[in-house]
Amino acid sequence: MLNAITHTQVWVLDQDEALEFYVGQLGLEVHTDADVGDMRWLTVNVPGLRETEIMLLLPGPPALDPETAEQVRALITKGAVSAIIFKTEDCRATYERLRDRGVEFTQEPVERFYGIDCALRDPSGNPIRISQPAPEPHVVPPS
Repeated sequence: MLNAITHTQVWVLDQDEALEFYVGQLGLEVHTDADVGDMRWLTVNVPGLRETEIMLLLPGPPALDPETAEQVRALITKGAVSAIIFKTEDCRATYERLRDRGVEFTQEPVERFYGIDCALRDPSGNPIRISQPAPEPHVVPPS
């Protein structure tokens, strides 16, 4: 039986720029930064949650051939490849703190049936949402 998610992958265009953003601006911590020969294995995690790592990977070998890597790079900049949703206890306070660190948001905090969330993109173009869940149960409004 499956019992955890250990890694999730985000394609990035520049690992150093992604590292600065995810660690320097969002406040995540480096879990692994290793040269494994044909690639750089770079992962980050939410502080204190080391069991779930976000892999910040360049599109290319060994996972992708050159033609596919180029197609993936084009999709990354459109925000069409990866997405991350982070949970927070106070979306508005997190938004203010990150905005003060220079993070540019694509959407300010908005109240929704499932909670409060806001949106941004990483330097490669990947969409990120920060969500403060509403108290259970979530009632979907009629359409």
